[in-house]
Amino acid sequence: MKVAVVGAGVAGLAAAYDLTRLGHSVTVFEAAEHVGGLAAGFKDDAWTWSLERFYHHWFANDTDVLRLIEELGLSDQVLFPRPVTSNWHEGRIYQHDSIVSALRLPIISWPAKIRYGLVGLYLKLTRNWRSLERYTAHEWLLRYMGREAYETLWQPLFIGKFGEYYRDVNMAWFWARVYKRTPRLGTFIGGFQALLDGLADRVRTQGGTIRLNTAVQRIEPGFREGEKGRGIAITVPEGRHEYDSAIATVGPGLMARLAPQLPKDYLGQLKGLKSMGALVLILALKHQLMERTYWLNLPARSPDQRRNEFPFMALVEHTNYVPKEHYAGDHIVYCGDYVAPDHRYLQMSRDELLETFLPSIEKINPAFRPDWIRRSWLFRAGYAQPVPPINHSANIPAIRTPIPRLFFASMSQVYPWDRGTNYAVAMGRQAAEMVHTAV
Repeated sequence: MKVAVVGAGVAGLAAAYDLTRLGHSVTVFEAAEHVGGLAAGFKDDAWTWSLERFYHHWFANDTDVLRLIEELGLSDQVLFPRPVTSNWHEGRIYQHDSIVSALRLPIISWPAKIRYGLVGLYLKLTRNWRSLERYTAHEWLLRYMGREAYETLWQPLFIGKFGEYYRDVNMAWFWARVYKRTPRLGTFIGGFQALLDGLADRVRTQGGTIRLNTAVQRIEPGFREGEKGRGIAITVPEGRHEYDSAIATVGPGLMARLAPQLPKDYLGQLKGLKSMGALVLILALKHQLMERTYWLNLPARSPDQRRNEFPFMALVEHTNYVPKEHYAGDHIVYCGDYVAPDHRYLQMSRDELLETFLPSIEKINPAFRPDWIRRSWLFRAGYAQPVPPINHSANIPAIRTPIPRLFFASMSQVYPWDRGTNYAVAMGRQAAEMVHTAV
């Protein structure tokens, strides 16, 4: 078959890899000048490794992406360090990356620690997530973990991640976060971009075509073999091309705009999905900012950042996870935040965000000075984090769309799991299998 894949992110590349391996003729369309989507990286002139535009890592049980890497013969390029994740609380940093570390926290009482530990153990052991999606995480955790532990340790993180939607997120999503988390976090030698470029090269070697800087403008039923609807037409700036099948790996809002001929019910599902945008301000520093911590969660008490102690939710010192020698001695720090798609941060300039964020960095390390910054970068995305409300299973659009031979694979469909490259691989490969077996 002739197959079009819209988007050269992880899902699109995984789908193209499987389809070309099975002998199909595949063309991947990508609007950006590089492959990788939200997992893509960039490289400063002096660096030997690329750096992810948005911070990424794998868990040790991310079997889908690790299996794909094994198939590519690249398992020896995967590293699994054991970095430290911490919380900021009332002017101090406290390690918080396991039930054991939580039990050592001096910021909650022993009765609260016991309830916290029992709830964490239950979530690690149960697999019955469907019963949990009937409740919001906010109400379930208040009831079972208790107000003290929840409001001290978790509610600030929910507010930071989901803003005004923090009370709406269902408990199955939180279960998946706890159930999957491992203390060791994985990365790839050379950065994620090295893996993605290798995967793209394999697609090309297997006969596929990847067209960068080529934004798809429309997806609609085609006219292959003289029959209306016997294929899919893809319109790009230079014209219209017809394929036997197509997989779109874009966000749900973009999918609705690209394929307006989808039935009203399916379009309603696409348009009804809520999500958060994301931005990161990356700093290359001359000095280390935090002594041990890789990931520092910054508490949010209000969905309005202007009312919080910190104007962003996560401070990630990448070089406390990956050695600074790969970045010419730079200490790499991400200032990251999830925001509503219409949030002012997504329109502000890099200099404006530097002015907004830097005073908070001085709170973390009073020795910090702006002249520590050798260089900075700003990356942002309007679609980054799906928001799953109660009974979200009923909201998920089918991968096989109502338009024959058109398939849709996005991060909004990996529920109850959280977005990430592991599930993008799984989603892309599942869509490829459906294309391959379609009649």
